[in-house]
Amino acid sequence: MRYVSTRGQAPEMDFAGVLLAGLASDGGLYMPASWPRFSADELKFLRGLPYPELAAKVIAPFAAGSVSEAELLAMCKLAYADFASKAIVPLVQLETNLYALELFHGPTLAFKDMALQLVGHLFEHVLAKRGEKVRIVGATSGDTGSAAIEAVANRKNIDITILHPYGKTSEVQRRQMTTVQADNVLNIAVDGNFDDCQDLVKAMFADAPFRTEMNLSAVNSINFARIAAQIPYYVYAALNLGAPEREVAVSVPTGNFGNILAAWAAKQMGLPIVKFIVASNRNDILSRFLAENDMSVHEVEPSLSPSMDIGVSSNFERLLFEFLGRDALLTAKTMADFRSTGKMTVEAPVWRAIAHEFQGYRLSDEATLAEIKRFYTESAYLADPHSVIGLAAGRDCDTGRLPVICAATAHPAKFPDAIEKAVGIRPPLPNHLSDLYDRKETFTRAGADLNQIETLVRNFANRN
Repeated sequence: MRYVSTRGQAPEMDFAGVLLAGLASDGGLYMPASWPRFSADELKFLRGLPYPELAAKVIAPFAAGSVSEAELLAMCKLAYADFASKAIVPLVQLETNLYALELFHGPTLAFKDMALQLVGHLFEHVLAKRGEKVRIVGATSGDTGSAAIEAVANRKNIDITILHPYGKTSEVQRRQMTTVQADNVLNIAVDGNFDDCQDLVKAMFADAPFRTEMNLSAVNSINFARIAAQIPYYVYAALNLGAPEREVAVSVPTGNFGNILAAWAAKQMGLPIVKFIVASNRNDILSRFLAENDMSVHEVEPSLSPSMDIGVSSNFERLLFEFLGRDALLTAKTMADFRSTGKMTVEAPVWRAIAHEFQGYRLSDEATLAEIKRFYTESAYLADPHSVIGLAAGRDCDTGRLPVICAATAHPAKFPDAIEKAVGIRPPLPNHLSDLYDRKETFTRAGADLNQIETLVRNFANRN
């Protein structure tokens, strides 16, 4: 499998190269040169397989030439061995045609574990083969950071630096990052919002001398390996609901567009997903775009669902590239104009084509609390503030009686204040995190300044 940049000026790479590079050298995002596709019979064969076996078979075409299916299977078995549920991704029916796909049974209680537990093994495998060391830098709005740190802590060929917005994650999210006492982990709390953190990461990659000196890599969803590792759970859920003979819809609470892009990728591979619901909080750039062709940057407002407090959805560039007919020059121009003006111009026919497949949905904080209470009262289901937005969207949007797979992206115990406000109970953390509030925190506070951040990363790299 070969990969091309959405902006067309970076060299093609294989899967191992994309894994280690993260962001393309031209500032674009890597995409498969063509989408692998499963026949109906091949999809039926996957039905009923244990999740690690299904995941290995779904990811194998993307890794072809770099990692064998047998190696992938061994890594998948290791990645998901300690998940709290033997099903790995339980599918729970809440209402007629409404299902919660629980993606939060990994070590950090969020869907990011589904990809990053595997990506950690992939990094170790490829780096050992090459005899190299990388320095991962990433930005997080809450969950990616802890999942990435959990995946690579104490791995000898990897250093990791995670930037999070100071004071803008939940306490559980912050502590899951800052209480990991591993020699290869640096946490930086940035005075700003998630977009500031993400801009700093992209700026480090754009600084070619620094990128080369540090041998930078990424674990954010800008890294296509993350997307590839998220596709299998949509395949798993759809097959359990009758695919490929039966069409389905998906509803995904999203800020950075990576999780729902993985569902769309599953469709390109042959899965009959006919509707994609993009569920947003008050930071609704995606919902506005889908409803009105208004992709304009607004100030990010803190909400009860902080992982979705994002003003610019990085992975949308991948979808735009596809709907522009893979015209890399036009994609690059569109993104450059967006960067300079804060408003994306998408021609009406292209916008209509996207809006035909994708539907937006927005929920306020007040409505989020009401929906947490409603699902708890009517379905005996306790959903965190992110998951409940996806559930409400799946219930409220017209999907023509299709079964709707709603991505339940985080354990309710990660957001105890919101849950307590909604239903009057404070969900306890699982046993392996029961002492989280007593653990020592370690992080460095910094301004949203590239020179300052690069100095911290360089000093950490040269600490020995």
